[in-house]
Amino acid sequence: MSALGALLAPRSASGSTGMRSRILLGFVCAAYSVGAAVGWGSPQVAVFMGDFGLAAAALIAAVSCFLYARTGAGRLRPAWLLFSLSSLMAACGNAVWGWYEVILGVPVPTPSLADVFFLCFAPPAIVGLLVLAKRPVTRAGWVCLALDAWLIGGSLLTLAWSLALAHTTHLAGFQDTSVAPAALSLAYPLLDIVLVSMVLALHFRRAGVNRSAVNTAIAALALTVLSDAVFTSPLLRSTYHSGQLLDAGWFAGSLLLAYAPWGARRADRQPARPGPPRAIASRPIAGSLAALTPYLAAAVCTLGILYNVVEGRRVDRVVIFTGCTVVLALVVRQGIMLLDNISLTQELAQKENHFRSLVQGSSDVIMIAAPSGTLRYVSPAAAGVYGREAEDLVGSELSSIIHPDDLGRVVHELRRFLAAPPHEEPTTRIECRFRSGTGDWLNVESTVNRHQGGLLLNSRDVTERVRLQAQLQHNAEHDPLTDLPNRALFTARVRQALGGRRSGDPGTAVLFIDLDGFKQVNDTIGHQAGDELLIQAGRRLQDSVRAGDTAARLGGDEFAALIMGDGTRDQGAREYQVHEIADRLRLTLSQPYRIGPSEVRVAASIGVAFAEPAISPTDLMRNADLAMYRAKAGGKDRVELYAPQMQADVVRRSELAARLRTALRDGEFALLHQPVVHLASGSVAAVAAQARWRSAQGILFTPAEFLRVTGDDDRTAELGRWLLEEAVKQAADRARAGHPVAVSVRLSAARLLDAGPPSGSIEALLTRHGLPSGALMIEVADSDPRVSFDALEQRLVALRRLGVRIALDGFGSGFAAINALRRLPIDVLKLDRNLVEGVVESARLHKITSGLLRIACDLGLQSVADGVDVPEQVLALRAMGCTHGQGMAFSGPLDEYRLRRALVRGEFPVPGIPSPRPVMAGGSIPLLTGSHTETPVPPT
Repeated sequence: MSALGALLAPRSASGSTGMRSRILLGFVCAAYSVGAAVGWGSPQVAVFMGDFGLAAAALIAAVSCFLYARTGAGRLRPAWLLFSLSSLMAACGNAVWGWYEVILGVPVPTPSLADVFFLCFAPPAIVGLLVLAKRPVTRAGWVCLALDAWLIGGSLLTLAWSLALAHTTHLAGFQDTSVAPAALSLAYPLLDIVLVSMVLALHFRRAGVNRSAVNTAIAALALTVLSDAVFTSPLLRSTYHSGQLLDAGWFAGSLLLAYAPWGARRADRQPARPGPPRAIASRPIAGSLAALTPYLAAAVCTLGILYNVVEGRRVDRVVIFTGCTVVLALVVRQGIMLLDNISLTQELAQKENHFRSLVQGSSDVIMIAAPSGTLRYVSPAAAGVYGREAEDLVGSELSSIIHPDDLGRVVHELRRFLAAPPHEEPTTRIECRFRSGTGDWLNVESTVNRHQGGLLLNSRDVTERVRLQAQLQHNAEHDPLTDLPNRALFTARVRQALGGRRSGDPGTAVLFIDLDGFKQVNDTIGHQAGDELLIQAGRRLQDSVRAGDTAARLGGDEFAALIMGDGTRDQGAREYQVHEIADRLRLTLSQPYRIGPSEVRVAASIGVAFAEPAISPTDLMRNADLAMYRAKAGGKDRVELYAPQMQADVVRRSELAARLRTALRDGEFALLHQPVVHLASGSVAAVAAQARWRSAQGILFTPAEFLRVTGDDDRTAELGRWLLEEAVKQAADRARAGHPVAVSVRLSAARLLDAGPPSGSIEALLTRHGLPSGALMIEVADSDPRVSFDALEQRLVALRRLGVRIALDGFGSGFAAINALRRLPIDVLKLDRNLVEGVVESARLHKITSGLLRIACDLGLQSVADGVDVPEQVLALRAMGCTHGQGMAFSGPLDEYRLRRALVRGEFPVPGIPSPRPVMAGGSIPLLTGSHTETPVPPT
């Protein structure tokens, strides 16, 4: 609730009721006092109100205390029952007094039954006060409570006896020889003295339960005792009669006792006001008065004796006896307090030694700073933690040992802490750097508490923890091999560059770098050498970028660089500048690396992407990655700038890859065969298996371009497995149908070494479908640089032992052909289409092709020309010594039905041969599919 709302909110019903009750109580007491002061208008009314009015008030108090004891007094229930009994005695005494004066109309005799009831008023009240008191825990406490009560009572008795009681006793004994009047004249003041002693002794020892009710009850009894003291004085008692103003004191005391429990109960039921809890206020004055009460009582006793001496009176025996007992009680109490103080001193010393041992033996440094910041105490642990003796630190300023860079933050936190309420924030924690004895700065964590207006600091050295955290943070953000920022930190730097004050600078660029040929380094000279190469490459990259730029390793052989913009408005000039930086990086990374005793060379393909308005870090890094892959696809060892068309190509490749997966799953691929013809006779020597994709419209397309676009190695391998199995299966079916012609299948070197399931191996396929091994020829494509020649040689030797024939596909292109011809077990050389296409027009190609065919002839190998499409090529190749040809000059790829019809015919017409002889197919050589670009087939 707001402050204005709190002011305007209506008072609660219980609060208004309590206020009305107090106003009503004060009004009734004031009316009674006014009536008593004016004599109530007549003597009869004055006597009635002085007797039965007081009886009624005491009876109300008795009923009120009794009902409260029955309903909700709790632990204090006996006290309120005793107060009820005490008020009942007062009511009965006043009723008897009124019986004599009002009903019988005679003076009250002395002694009478009223005196018995009045004398019975004090004992229940005294016991009730004892119940209200806070009970001592030890026997010494009970003894001290009794001694305090006697010290107060004895002192009051001494003073009262000296002032009035001795004179009253003498008069009573002189006027009446009986003992009862004298005893009665002394009983009232003595009981009042005892009651006053208990009130004073218990005022500082009352229990904390229902404090409002207890305070009101004590005030009511104190008002009653005060009225009794005035009544028992000799000057007033001789002239007292009922209905005087003195009766107002008894009347107010009874009503106040009747109000005590119920008014306090209403106060306890009121809801607490919202707001911060208030601290319990200490009572130093009350504690001091409680400690001085015995000495004040002894002083009063001494004053009573001195009064008799100064007046020249003979000191009464009662005064001497009472004074001696008071002095004796004081001596005994002092002895008890002395023993108690000795015990407390020993206990305090033990606790002090205990806490001193804890402080001095603690590994934490405990310091106490004054409000001015001066260190008042420093524990001995400072020597081990800070390397400085505690005595050297005491008296110095706390700010003198804090690092200047941390001082402002520490001062701000301490001011905020001291301004906060203690109950809301009892402690705070501060971490800063302290100066050690060696001059180094230690990371220190301190728990700060308030202490007598200053500060209490419990500090510990956390330097190792801070170093470990920093190291863990560094490890989480840096590559463990090159110590360059990793992908996470690089992404954060890119995000910071795009979102900072240079967010609109289009000159910010991201470079993605890939080391071409790194895998070959790992495979040839080992992974340890590869790691050393990465370390040197990372060092070169770090040295090549500017201080404000970031070089990072993303993983494997991929690196990246963030080139911050320089505010150049000319985007073309900036692109040229960054392109030059990237080209220098490419040249730097392409320099030879010294790995042990040898030099290793790798190239670098770099993709560059520039920041655009509102581009995200993920998109910018993706663009650089696309540009890098375009650089690798374009021939490697080059720099490529990102263009939006690259993203469109990625989308297209993704769509084509999805279509390829669907085509393989749904069986949309078909197998065609192209005849391989003997150039001298026109007979069909073999058929080359070729895969075609059948579209939804029934059109067949070659998958060569399709697979190159997708770049999906998994789908390519899956298509190769399907092609091999389907070719072996159909060849076996043709052989069983009477057409035993060999089939050639083109496989990559990686596919031959693929450690797939045993059921998919070439040996298993031949056995499962029943095809003789001599009826299969494997065309090996140009070897991948990443494929080991040793493993490939072992694999081909094993296949050749089975009877499988081996052909080297694409001979005449690439740089690995001669090495393959030298090491691999080859039966057939298949000339590349690029040689065949220009063999007629180009004299240079004519000589090259002729030389290659002579090599094949000298090695005893058969030769197949791929892409023989015109008769002139047939004549030229046959003249050079080529044995077989494949192309549109004879036939395109055929489906199974047309292939069998061609095999029945057995031969194709060959240019330059006048009359072809019918020759049955089969028996010559086993061959496979053509080159990288298969012979196109028209839609059928």
